[in-house]
Amino acid sequence: MLLLFVVLLLVPKGFIQPCLSVSSQNIGYGYRLVSLEENPDGGGLIGHLLLKKGTSTYGPDIPHLRLFVKHETRNRLRVQITDAENERWEVPYNLIPREESPPLEIPNQKSSGFPFTASEFSGEELVFSYISDPFGFSVKRRSNGETLFNSITEAEDPYASMVFKDQYLEISTSLPKYSSLYGLGENTQPGGIRLQPNDPYTLYTTDVSAINLNTDLYGSHPVYMDLRNRNGETAAHAVLLLNSNGMDVFYRGSSLTYKIIGGIFDFYFLSGPMPLDVIDQYTSLIGRPAPMPYWALGFHQCRWGYHNLSVVEGVVEGYINAQIPLDVMWTDDDHMDARKDFTLSAVNFPRPKLLAFLDKIHSRGMKYVVIVDPGINVNLTYGVYLRGMAQDIFIKYEGEPYLAQVWPGPVYFPDFLNPSGVSWWVDEIARFHKLVPVDGLWIDMNEVSNFCTGKCKIPTTHSCPIPNNPTPWVCCLDCVNITKTRWDDPPYKINASGIQAPIGFKTIAPSAVHYNGVMEYNAHSLYGFSESIATNKALLKLEGKRPFVLSRSSFVGSGAYAAHWTGDNKGTWEDLKYSISTILNFGLFGMPMVGADICGFYPAPTEELCNRWIELGAFYPFSRDHANFASPRQELYQWESVAKSARNALGLRYKLLPYLYTLSYEAHIYGAPLARPVFFSFPNFTASYGLSTQFLLGSSVMVSPVLKQGATSVDAIFPPGTWYNLFDTTKAVISKDDKYVTLNAPLNEINVHLYQNTILPMQRGGMLTKEARTTPFTLIVAFPFRATHSDAKGKVYVDDDERPEMKLVDGEATYVEFYASIEGKSVKVWSEVEMEKFSLDEKLLIEKITVLGLEGIGEGMEIEVDGERVSDLSGVHFTDASSVDLGKLDGRTNRKSMMVDVTGLALPLGKKFSLSWNMNIKV
Repeated sequence: MLLLFVVLLLVPKGFIQPCLSVSSQNIGYGYRLVSLEENPDGGGLIGHLLLKKGTSTYGPDIPHLRLFVKHETRNRLRVQITDAENERWEVPYNLIPREESPPLEIPNQKSSGFPFTASEFSGEELVFSYISDPFGFSVKRRSNGETLFNSITEAEDPYASMVFKDQYLEISTSLPKYSSLYGLGENTQPGGIRLQPNDPYTLYTTDVSAINLNTDLYGSHPVYMDLRNRNGETAAHAVLLLNSNGMDVFYRGSSLTYKIIGGIFDFYFLSGPMPLDVIDQYTSLIGRPAPMPYWALGFHQCRWGYHNLSVVEGVVEGYINAQIPLDVMWTDDDHMDARKDFTLSAVNFPRPKLLAFLDKIHSRGMKYVVIVDPGINVNLTYGVYLRGMAQDIFIKYEGEPYLAQVWPGPVYFPDFLNPSGVSWWVDEIARFHKLVPVDGLWIDMNEVSNFCTGKCKIPTTHSCPIPNNPTPWVCCLDCVNITKTRWDDPPYKINASGIQAPIGFKTIAPSAVHYNGVMEYNAHSLYGFSESIATNKALLKLEGKRPFVLSRSSFVGSGAYAAHWTGDNKGTWEDLKYSISTILNFGLFGMPMVGADICGFYPAPTEELCNRWIELGAFYPFSRDHANFASPRQELYQWESVAKSARNALGLRYKLLPYLYTLSYEAHIYGAPLARPVFFSFPNFTASYGLSTQFLLGSSVMVSPVLKQGATSVDAIFPPGTWYNLFDTTKAVISKDDKYVTLNAPLNEINVHLYQNTILPMQRGGMLTKEARTTPFTLIVAFPFRATHSDAKGKVYVDDDERPEMKLVDGEATYVEFYASIEGKSVKVWSEVEMEKFSLDEKLLIEKITVLGLEGIGEGMEIEVDGERVSDLSGVHFTDASSVDLGKLDGRTNRKSMMVDVTGLALPLGKKFSLSWNMNIKV
């Protein structure tokens, strides 16, 4: 929702403090390592560091630190540094389950470990090295000795040795000039997906509109991937600093410096060496992406401002009449009674009529999702509030629930770190589901967003909320700033909101307290994450079905529980372009089900822009049109030209659903993003390292959108090989280098290409995922142009998508791998099947196989199913390449693309098959 579009104008005068221009050399002088021993309990090394010399800048230094180093797996190294004498805040282990570090030693207790005297501590793939005075460490790749992270300082470095104070931690690493870095979000990056030296990177969850560039936004993800290409050899690794406190990260190109306002250093180094390996290793640590129901891959329609049920019904009919696919209908807070969670407006969304509407769309196979904000209205007539008070589950300030303001007026915020708070939330969702059988929940405003700042009370001189207020986001509580504690006014000011705003500005006061005495100062960026966990748990408990949760705020591990959208964007060409980088970043963050508001959240998009946005948005992993109440209606049928673009682009998306769902399965099993940077599949193609205007779906489908106003063509780059246009497979791009190709792109068309050596499963499509997924399959087999010796492969996963788990279980899922080869004139296509029962029970069939890149006429077909030869081939037909138009080839060649269709098939998907034939090739 709209909130801080103009954050610069909303900060109270006097709140912003000038930047402290203190050089790193004056902040600290580092530590020396005084002991290092093998850990007798659980392995690894334990060391002790003593302060060399203290300073008063940003507070006193912690004099004695504990170092813990462990190779947790063959490709993961953990390096943790914390206070040796006092427990410090770290990300709770129950939120991100992981191996626990050793407890702190009891003072004066004799150590039982053996001294470690070597200068290096080697694992299978990574090596930990160190120097003692001043202490610094490096992490190297064992295979070639390349340094991946190096905190050891030299006199000429623009940073100093490690600093560790209570509210200020600093550490740096040097970087080679050939590093390309990605990650460190969430922010809107105008320079593209690759991090830009000297751009600001601040991590602190904040309700600031995504239109604000290079600013801390809704999520906090302190992880980066480092992709290096040196002398033609490519390798990637990742570095996670698992810390939930606010931080600035300074990337200079040749170095990177963390400046953090609390917690500990808890580094995880992931060896890769390929980008997909890195994501696999990262999500194995933080949690695999949540399995998504099949319908979530359909198209979604939402708007803040569907003021009554009749409007919503009209939208559904509008899509049906326009023959545009629509799977999920959403409502913002319009369905609520006075914007209170878990309620219905008796006037605008009367329950009997809403239930009848839901019966109607559910019978068609459609779904319904509604919004829930965390703020619970302080209202003595409101059962949700009363039950929360009775169970004492709200965040506290000075012993009382912390008072804030959001859409319903005065609110308290549930504490999702409190087990009772989670139980209360689960119960409230169950109560609401009995009232309205929604199919998923959308959790918004959970950074946490607050329209007020400081300590507030309900006013006695005026109403709050103000009736019929056109600006309900303006604070109407009586509030005073809180600056008396070091939590509310820490000594180091992170670059919050891009302006060094106080960290308590328009959110919960940092000195507020969660369950068990946890300070909001430490847990702030975990709020949306903890709410996602609780919401996922609640939906799973309802009917045992696979949950769907969409969250605006996120943290490390959020992808295991929720999908994400990129927040409040604008209907501009710039925002259209920026959306690609943000979506690709969330794939790196382990949150692959992500999309941007199609056509922009506000203000009015132009008709041309909306055409281009649905063409791109149809290939976002999460595809939803959403708009602000103040914007004109922008459903895809509002313009005939946009409707045409939508039918074209969404038509292909719905044909690609088996491919997308298989990618969703691979995301859940291996962490692999659905939408990926091109370098994921082509790591040696250095021209793609900064490419942010094209992307891949999976390993082989390239999306090349138009991002410029007035353009009827697009300049695109393709890694070497043959790329076939999926809208017209007789068109192909044959790339041999890194030069751009100009592709035709009329207003209603987007370029989507399939790479060679791929077998792509498709179905006929439809208006709903429910109907599309039952239609027969086509396999697109893509060989290189004029191939005579080549292979191709692909796969498809199908299951009962209501099961909570997304895994192979006999009778509930089937996994099929497809293979193809051409050797001279001989062509063969075959499959291998795991757990065939589900697809056989569903009667899923393959009706057609299209083979691209061949030339000549097919003859002599032979088919085997489950090892038995099929004798009756009277219904099977070849369509050869003789009808291909010579003029339909894109790129820098005059050769024609060759296509052979094998039609009239009825191959059970669940039975292994083999097709072979010969090509009569003219030499």
